[in-house]
Amino acid sequence: MIQTMKLNKLRLSPINVRRLPEEKLQIPQMAADIEARGVLQNLLVTPAKKPRGTFEVFDGGRRLRALQRLADAGTIKADEYDVPVMVLQADEATLSETSTATNFQQLKMTPAEECRAFQHFIGTSGDIDAVAKRFGVTRRFVEGRLRLAALAEPIFEALSAGEITLDVAKAYASTENQEKQLLVWNNYQNSYVNADTIRRVIANETLKANDPIAILVGETRYIEAGGKIDGDLFTDGNDRWVNPEIAHRLAGEIMEAEAKRVGEETGLAWIRPIASNYAHNAAHGLYRAILRQPDLTEEQALRLTAIDERRSELETEMQDESLPEEDFKLLDQEDDRLIQEAEAIENRAPVLPDELKAHVGAFLLLTPQGAMVLDTQYYSEQQILIEEPADDEGGEGEDGERSSGGFRIGGPKPSEPTHRPEAVAPGGKPLSSRLYDELAMQRRDILASCLLAQPALALDYALFVMVDARTKTSSRYTYNSTKYGTTIRASGPQDPNTGDMPTSRARDYLAEVHEGLDAGWTEHESEVERFEGFRALDDDSKANWLAYIVAISLEAKPGISNEQIPLHNRLASILEIEVASWWRPTSENFFDRVNKGSILSLLDEVGGPALSGRHASLKKTEISASCQKLFAGDTIVEVEVKEAALAWVPNAMRFLDGQPEDVVIEADEADEADETGEAGEAEYDEDDSGGVADAAADSSQAGDEVLEPAA
Repeated sequence: MIQTMKLNKLRLSPINVRRLPEEKLQIPQMAADIEARGVLQNLLVTPAKKPRGTFEVFDGGRRLRALQRLADAGTIKADEYDVPVMVLQADEATLSETSTATNFQQLKMTPAEECRAFQHFIGTSGDIDAVAKRFGVTRRFVEGRLRLAALAEPIFEALSAGEITLDVAKAYASTENQEKQLLVWNNYQNSYVNADTIRRVIANETLKANDPIAILVGETRYIEAGGKIDGDLFTDGNDRWVNPEIAHRLAGEIMEAEAKRVGEETGLAWIRPIASNYAHNAAHGLYRAILRQPDLTEEQALRLTAIDERRSELETEMQDESLPEEDFKLLDQEDDRLIQEAEAIENRAPVLPDELKAHVGAFLLLTPQGAMVLDTQYYSEQQILIEEPADDEGGEGEDGERSSGGFRIGGPKPSEPTHRPEAVAPGGKPLSSRLYDELAMQRRDILASCLLAQPALALDYALFVMVDARTKTSSRYTYNSTKYGTTIRASGPQDPNTGDMPTSRARDYLAEVHEGLDAGWTEHESEVERFEGFRALDDDSKANWLAYIVAISLEAKPGISNEQIPLHNRLASILEIEVASWWRPTSENFFDRVNKGSILSLLDEVGGPALSGRHASLKKTEISASCQKLFAGDTIVEVEVKEAALAWVPNAMRFLDGQPEDVVIEADEADEADETGEAGEAEYDEDDSGGVADAAADSSQAGDEVLEPAA
C-alpha cells in the first residue's frame, strides 16, 4: 500500500543497485523534474535497523538523491516534505532482486519520443528556457531535439523506427533545409554511410563558420549583406554559411583594399591578394626573386661570440655530477634559449634592396585564422639574380643584360658555369617557375624508371650517398639532399650526452674495421668523381662498406625512454650474441660508478656471503680494483664463482626478449661510511667521481638495477 513519509526519515539502502556516481545518474535533471511536477512514482523502502523510525530506500535512489539535493538547496524542507513510498519487508536477497527487477523493466524514451515531447511543450508555452529548466537540461539540448523534430518526415520516421542512429539523424539535421536533407537521404538511405559522410555531403555547397574567409568577413557583415547561416546545434563550430558567394565577394573586397594599402606602404610593383595561405598556384608564370642574406652586423657578430662562450661554460657546468637536477634543468633551458637566439641571428631574413622594389611584387595571403599577411617571398615576371655590383654599376653587362645596383634582370652570364638549363620556351619567353618544377619532376621520373632495370647501379648509388655523406662530415653531419639528389641517408645515431665514453672491445673493433676499409675513392674532390671511384670497388669492398655504415647507424635506445629496441633484440638473437665475450665490467666503466653497498650485493650474488664478506672491510677503491680482476677471470677463486663472474653483465647490457622492468636497489647508508666512521664520504678519489650519476641513469635505461652512486 502506498503511503507517505517525511524526507528526513529516508536514507539510501546499501543494497540499492544504482552504483554510478551522481554525475552519471543525471541527478540535476531529476531534481528539476521533481521541482516542477513532484514525485510521480513511489519509492520502495524497508524499515532500517537503526535508528528506529527510519527507512532505507532500496529502489528509487535517484529520486531520493534528487530530493536531498532540493533540500540542500533550500527548495524544500526535509522534515516537512512528504514522499510517496511503499514499505516492503523481506530478507536482503529478496529486496535486492526486487530493486534489480524494477530498474531492469524501466524503458527509456527514445530520441524521437523526446523530440515530439519537447515539440509539444514548446508549442504549449513557447518558452525554451522554461522547458529546459523544467526537465533539468540545457537550452542547447532542447534546441537540438527540436531541430531533430523538424527533420524531413522520412528521416524522422527512420529515426523513430530505429533504422538510423541518433548520430546520423544529427548529421541530417546539421542543415535546416529539408530539401537538402531529402536530396541526400534519397541518395544514401540504402547505403551504409556514417554521420561524417552525411555531414560532408550536406556541407558541399556551404561555407563553414570557421573557414578563414568566414572569419575574415565576420558574421555581422555577412548577414547584413543578405547571407544566411545554417546553425549546427550538435557540433560546436560547425555552423554553415549557405551563401558562400556573398562571403567570397566580401572577402575579395576586404583583401583588395588591404592590398592597395600595403602596396602604397611598401612601394612594391604589385600586391595580389589570394584567399589562401600558400602562394604556389598563384605564382604560376612568375619567378622567385632570390635575395642575399644581409651581412652580420658588428653587434650580431659579438653576440654570436658571446653565445658560444656562454654555451661552453654551460657545457662544463652541466657535466658536474654533483649538480642538483633542478639546477641542471635551468642550465639546459638557458642553453636551449641561446641556441634559438643564435639560430635567429644565423637565419636572418634576406633584405629587399630599395632599388629592386619597382621590379617585384608579393602576395597577400589569408591564414587559417582569417588574418591577412604579406608573403615573405617576392616574385617577378623576369628572373632576377642578386649579385655584387660591377665596376660599371647601372650600365650594360657584357652579355647585353641590364644590371642595376647589385642585381641582374635576366639569366646568368653565359660565361658562368651552371647546371641549370635555360628556363625559356621556344621564342625566348621565360618558363614559369611552376612549369620548370613540373618538367624537373618528369625528368626525375624518367631517370627513376630507367634505374629500376639496373639494381646493381641503384645499390651503388644508395651506398655511395650514405657512405660519402658520413665520411665527408662529422658523426653529427648536416645532410644535404640537394648535393646528392636523393632523400636516402644514414644519419648518425642520437646518442645520449654522457661525455667521454670508456674504451671497449666493441668500440675499438669498429675503429679497426673502419681503418681496414678501402677508402681510396674518398680522396676525389667532386661527388661525381667519388661516385665513379666507389663504383670501381669490388663487391666485397662494397659489402664491407654496407655492413659498416649500417653498424654505425644503430641507435642506443629509443629517445629518452628506458626501453630497448625490439628489432635490435631480434638481430642479437639471430647473431647469437654473447655480451659477456665482448664486454667485461671494469673500474672505469662500472665499479667506480656505483656505491659500495651495490658492489657487495653483486659479490653476494656471484659468490655468496663468503665472497661479499671478504670485501666488506675494504675501502671502495680497493673493492673496485679487486672486482675488476675477479670479473675479468684474473683472480684465483672457486670454479663456479669464476664462471658466474665471467658470465655476469648488468641487465642494461643484455639483449632482452621483452621490455625490461626497472628494479631499484636502495643503497645502505652504512655501506657509504669509510673507516673513519664519517657517513657519506666518498671512498674513492675525486678524479674518479665523474659520471657517477650518469652510470645510474645508463643502467636504468634498459631496465638494469639502478645502482645508486656513493655519496
